Amino acid sequence: MNLVSPVIEAVWFFLPAMLPNTGAAIFGGGMPVDFGRMWKSRRILGDGKTWRGLAVGIMSGVLLGYAESIIGTLFASPASVVYIPSATILPVLLALSAGSMFGDMGGAFVKRRMGLEKGAHVPVLDQYDFAAGAFLLSLIVAPSYVFRFLLTGYAPVGFAVALAMIYPLHRLINYIGYRQGLKSVPW
Repeated sequence: MNLVSPVIEAVWFFLPAMLPNTGAAIFGGGMPVDFGRMWKSRRILGDGKTWRGLAVGIMSGVLLGYAESIIGTLFASPASVVYIPSATILPVLLALSAGSMFGDMGGAFVKRRMGLEKGAHVPVLDQYDFAAGAFLLSLIVAPSYVFRFLLTGYAPVGFAVALAMIYPLHRLINYIGYRQGLKSVPW
């Protein structure tokens, strides 16, 4: 039983969902997605979720996915290529990237309902809101890709490893962003 291949494919498949929040944090800013509106005496999302961040985040995930498709066709066997370079992967990449951003906004919405401000630390929610959004939207938009690379054969083992990697990677990337002055808190 070779578990290395399913782990690599699951991580490779999910990378376009892992990058958008970093792109949004680095290049975001500007007009908030919620336009500063309140709901039940609290901001809907807060100033940290902006239109520019949303657009850049989605674009960064899509571009990473296209780069993966090129790399995959150059260095992998055709049977193991996750993304085939063509217009058919655009819906998959958009679902992973947009789902990631929408999941993160869902996490912000939950935090605001809990009375927490931007930057408040909520373990697990902070690390997995984007993953849940990316998984659900991609499952709706491109179920055949999700089943092939995350849910059949040994793929669930690879997906479990990819999910386990998210927590420490998220913490590390946020700490680096904090040290670089891109984030106001290290989580």
